[in-house]
Amino acid sequence: MAGPSFPRVLRAAALIGAAPALVLLALLAGGHVAPKPGAAGLLACAAAALLLGRVWIGDLARLAEALRRAAAEDGRVPEAAARAPLLPAVREVADGVSRLARNLAERGELVGRLRRADEAIVEGLPDPLLVLSPNRAPLRANAAARTLFATGEGAERLGGDVAALLRHPALADAVDRALAERKPQAADLVLPVPVPRELLAQVMPMEPALADGGRIVVLLSDRTRERAVERMRADFVANASHELRTPLASLIGFIETLRGPAEDDPAARARFLAIMAEQSERMRRLIDDLLGLSRIELTEHQPPVGRAPLAEIAHAEAAALEPLLRGRRMTLTEALDEAAVAAPADADQLAQVVRNLLENAVRHGRDAGEVRLSVARAEAGGRPGVALTVADDGPGIPREHIPRLTERFYRVDRGRSRAAGGTGLGLAIVKHIVNRHRGQLAIESEEGAGARFRVWLPAAPPLG
Repeated sequence: MAGPSFPRVLRAAALIGAAPALVLLALLAGGHVAPKPGAAGLLACAAAALLLGRVWIGDLARLAEALRRAAAEDGRVPEAAARAPLLPAVREVADGVSRLARNLAERGELVGRLRRADEAIVEGLPDPLLVLSPNRAPLRANAAARTLFATGEGAERLGGDVAALLRHPALADAVDRALAERKPQAADLVLPVPVPRELLAQVMPMEPALADGGRIVVLLSDRTRERAVERMRADFVANASHELRTPLASLIGFIETLRGPAEDDPAARARFLAIMAEQSERMRRLIDDLLGLSRIELTEHQPPVGRAPLAEIAHAEAAALEPLLRGRRMTLTEALDEAAVAAPADADQLAQVVRNLLENAVRHGRDAGEVRLSVARAEAGGRPGVALTVADDGPGIPREHIPRLTERFYRVDRGRSRAAGGTGLGLAIVKHIVNRHRGQLAIESEEGAGARFRVWLPAAPPLG
């Protein structure tokens, strides 16, 4: 730090030495002091005033510099400045300022700890929470909200899903009412994309505003699972009763026949028991697929976590289907890129996608035909991803049926599908798993030219 400026020292010296200098001049003028001693006294008074002025101004300058540092840093007066030698009056001021600075710093630390504790509580809440500015712009989102909307850290990473939520008419109306009435409001929301979600939004106005300027807190409760459970129970009963009616009727009829006319006919009994076993196996597959589809629908609104080596999964599922391929004398051609890794992804569910698509191709392809399986890296809309493709050379699918293939129990040829052992749920399962992974399913086919099923899934960007 530079020394005190000379003009300031001169003004301070004039202020200090003015009174004794005037007294000496008065004594000299009255002849009470000889000229030489009087002049010497005036010089001594001026020198002492200059010295005291320099010390005084220097002390004040050091104290001012210490206060500037305290204001710019953490509010504490530097120890070096607190221990520096000062004039008694300035020392008292410095001690008082040090005590005040310490109190302010301690209060600042307390406020900081309380704010960090509040942020930790908000971050740890199990329900998604958004903090909005007065103009409805998102300022903050806790971990549950970022997971729900699949965003990165910070409000600047809150993207299209949050924007769609804030534009929802029911939520916008609840925010308007909350600000106008200054009372909490609630709204039921249905978000159709990227997967259907049902939310209960509680909107709370903040008076006064939060530290970051937030005036509105939106607390979301995801009701998708509860509503899905309700629909699942109704759908399961309806679907199961409809699809199980035929095999159950067959079993009842064969049992009555075995108890009656065929009771003593070994050949008929063996044939009927074989059919009954086939129908029982069909019912088991149907119930397993219905339960599996219901479980997938329960978690469809929650994006997966982890990574899935799609080429490795596809190769393992193809190897498991070797007996089925051999039974129909079909060949399988593989083109697998080992570097194709889906993320975020559920490896078990993607294995189910590969299995269902391959089984579909084998069952509906032509005898002694070919099934082509490929996995490759592929971008979609500038996003990195991986593509799984399964193609057959079977009779193909009429164009008008393609949009409905992923519906439950929808069959192009019901008799052929049941004879092939299908339940009518495989492609519905594939669709819901792909939706959960925020992927895309494309089906291409022409009659007589086979069918091609392509699944695109997001992938983690390459490192480096």
